[in-house]
Amino acid sequence: MSGTDDITPTDTAAAGAGELTGVDRSLTNYGDTGFSRFIRRAFLSSAGLDADDVARPVVGIVNTTSDYTTCHRDMPQLIENVKRGVLEAGGIPFVFPVMSLGEILTNPTTMLFRNLMAMELEEQLKSQPMDAVVLLGGCDKTVPAELMAAASADIPAIQLVVGPMMVGSFRGERLGACTDCRRLWSDFRGGRMDEASIAEANAELAPTAGTCMVMGTASTMGCLIEALGIALPFAGTAPSVSSQRLRLGTATGRRAVELAREGLRPSQILTERAFKNALVVLSAIAGSTNAVIHLTAIAKRLGIELTLDDFHEAAARTPLLVDCKPAGSNYLPDMHRDGGMPALLKTLAPLLDLDALTVTGKTLGQLIADEPGPQPWQRVIRKLEDPLGGEGALVSLTGSLAPQGALIKAAAATPELMIHEGSAVVFDSLDDLEARLDDESLGIAPDDVLVMRNIGPVGAGMPEAGSIPIPRYLAQQGVRDMVRISDGRMSGTAYGTIVLHCSPEAAIGGPLGLVRDGDRIRLDVPARTLDLLVDETELARRRNELQLPEPPPRGWRRLYAERVTQATQGADLDFLQ
Repeated sequence: MSGTDDITPTDTAAAGAGELTGVDRSLTNYGDTGFSRFIRRAFLSSAGLDADDVARPVVGIVNTTSDYTTCHRDMPQLIENVKRGVLEAGGIPFVFPVMSLGEILTNPTTMLFRNLMAMELEEQLKSQPMDAVVLLGGCDKTVPAELMAAASADIPAIQLVVGPMMVGSFRGERLGACTDCRRLWSDFRGGRMDEASIAEANAELAPTAGTCMVMGTASTMGCLIEALGIALPFAGTAPSVSSQRLRLGTATGRRAVELAREGLRPSQILTERAFKNALVVLSAIAGSTNAVIHLTAIAKRLGIELTLDDFHEAAARTPLLVDCKPAGSNYLPDMHRDGGMPALLKTLAPLLDLDALTVTGKTLGQLIADEPGPQPWQRVIRKLEDPLGGEGALVSLTGSLAPQGALIKAAAATPELMIHEGSAVVFDSLDDLEARLDDESLGIAPDDVLVMRNIGPVGAGMPEAGSIPIPRYLAQQGVRDMVRISDGRMSGTAYGTIVLHCSPEAAIGGPLGLVRDGDRIRLDVPARTLDLLVDETELARRRNELQLPEPPPRGWRRLYAERVTQATQGADLDFLQ
């Protein structure tokens, strides 16, 4: 039985010449285009869609909901609001799943799977019919993976994150994941908290849905999507549980339909101008060091080269303006209350390229023209003339221990340790660290330098293990920080005098693999140097004796180890850049 609402094989304006749109994009190959469209409509009809539905622009909505990604707990409700916005604007929404990367419940680290998610999503964007896509993410590796995929597929796209958690409370103190997680755990290891107290605090560290509410990687990427111009204003900071987050979902859905009609693509938004603006914002918020790897990887998907010097130079001229942990004392909901990213961008205007185009269709300058900026009673976002801290939140380093570069988050380090020379205490793996760190017979002293190696991209998928714990017996003596060096990463929520991303990594023969216990290491952050003070003749002897680890035996982990680039190149797969 048929009717006027039935779908017929000719229900498309793309029947003639020209680019196929809507549900006729990415047709299944049967060797007969007419049949491909015919059978596609048969199955769309089975899903309850009629001729009016299939004539609309198709907006894909990426769904990274997962019970393993607790930060995305409220994403289903957000998706409903995005769908509503798409329908209101005359589009038809298609929600589809992509692997979800929840850091806390993934072994060994979600960084190992960022590129896999990016590959999966890129292929879905290319192989399924959609005129635009809403990239829904949050937990920190989902956002860069989605942007990498969107950059490569280059269909109209707009980013939306789930937003940060609200803040918890413990005995009169505001708490939040996960800078306070690390601080309290350190207190527990050092004997300053008992079992009952740490258990009580544990229940308040992540009190709502949403991502970590300190300026960790998720919050950093939330801020950077606005700086890059690929998301609507306030999309990065509105709390996950707020009504504004839901309204942003609806507005994002509406804008996605407009993007489908306009054809504005990521390559027109994610330009060199946009990335330079992101580097300035990253410095002003003292954002996560992980963003350095992510921004580099996204940029390289578009043929834009970002170097550690680019990050350093942006930081060298940008003061710290946002008072959020770990470099400050507040949380992302506080930043949002005090004007969010629009207020920060207005403050940073003299340092930004205001001609950069945004996903709204306006330039950045037009977007913030009427924004008043921080008000006198708002203190989380400071003005350029009254910063929270000086320039140089992020510092790139080179030297004999990191010929291709390394990174330190100076804004979260101990000033007294910024120039330091000490004896190396070397750990060859995370298992080695676990087994020996708290062994008092090692005789680790506070001025020693803890070295963790074989945790780079090739060696271990680059876990967030660079923030090596202070040995328990030193923590019990009140030691809160030491110089720590690795070829791995650390969480954006971490803090301390920690040198990261040493390149080339130990697992491919980098100098970190040559360090021996007792070697002298010198860190000089003002001079931007990191050196192993060992004679070159001795290093040559050690190099000849060096045995590199075997790659994983099979699957994704083997492909990753064989084709991943170093941290300074974005840790992407070489054939995707």
